[in-house]
This record gives sequence, structure tokens and C-alpha cells, in this order.
Amino acid sequence: MTPEVRPARLSIHVTRETWRRILRAAASRDQSVRQYVSEAIEARLEDDLTEWMSIDPPALKLSADPVLEELWDNPADAGYDDL
Repeated sequence: MTPEVRPARLSIHVTRETWRRILRAAASRDQSVRQYVSEAIEARLEDDLTEWMSIDPPALKLSADPVLEELWDNPADAGYDDL
């Protein structure tokens, strides 16, 4: 399996009550806890990222941040200006 395809492991701590609720919810859908939690996370990500992607992020302007202005506008990286 390539690294992009191989699943990554996620470990979290939840209260005992939350664990019991997850078990009941997974059982009610005839799913394993792994399947239930994985689908729940994917659904939440879809909601959150869809909302996030629909918002126009404010433009990053050098004048808004003097630290960035100093980092980006200097002779050492002037070669990148032409890219």
C-alpha cells in the first residue's frame, strides 16, 4: 500500500458516557464503532470545510502586517519576485 492510500491511525480520549453513546449510536446503525466514528468525522469535515470554502478569505496584504512585509520584501528573496 502506498502512503497516500494506507489509513492513518487516530486515537482520542472520550468520557465513559460519550463512549457509551457512541456504542449505542453505532449499534443502532448496525456499524462498528470505527465505521460510525469515521463517517461522523467525514460528515463534520464536509460541513465545516464546505462552509469554510464558501467564505472569501480576506486578501493578505503586506501593508497589513509589517513582519510579513519585512520577510517578503527583501533583497535575499528578490529572485522569487519574477516567478
